[in-house]
Amino acid sequence: MLVRNKVFKALEDSGLTKAHAFRYPHEFSGGMRQRVGIARAIITEPKIIIADEPIAALDLSIQAQIINMLKNLQKRYNMSMIFIAHDLSMVRYISDKILIIHLGKIVEHGKTEEIFKNPIHPYTKNLLSSMPDISKISKGFQDENFEPKYLEKYSSINVPKYYDITETHKVLADKEQIKKWKNEINTKK
Repeated sequence: MLVRNKVFKALEDSGLTKAHAFRYPHEFSGGMRQRVGIARAIITEPKIIIADEPIAALDLSIQAQIINMLKNLQKRYNMSMIFIAHDLSMVRYISDKILIIHLGKIVEHGKTEEIFKNPIHPYTKNLLSSMPDISKISKGFQDENFEPKYLEKYSSINVPKYYDITETHKVLADKEQIKKWKNEINTKK
């Protein structure tokens, strides 16, 4: 009986009812299937959940419901979440900290608002500039002259390392890049 109660609780915490436990998979909509997947993930009360594209292929209203539910579950279960998504506005909404990964390397990381307000790495700048923003629609795309293969240009002499922009914001760069980027930062001030 204990297992059944845990199943019912996980379903209810995921926005479903006890009756959903007795349905067949083909009877669920996309959003309901996502909720079942989340219920399965939280039933063991994990300390961390990896949510890989949890809102992909869902319509906008369902996406908002799922995101808000995930935020609530994160607080209720006191768990961490690794949220992987291509929708940067959702990443910004749900995340406290963010990692920008390019070609398998973390190129920048820090508190979400720090990264969004002051991106340093060219890849991060281009990534964030790709977000739709109605206020910038007349300006067009701002190309940062980013060379996607830059990681291959690092040598054994010019080895990249993480530099502190602030106490909570770090960027991967070689010595030449960090000098250039620090000059840009100082120019902005």
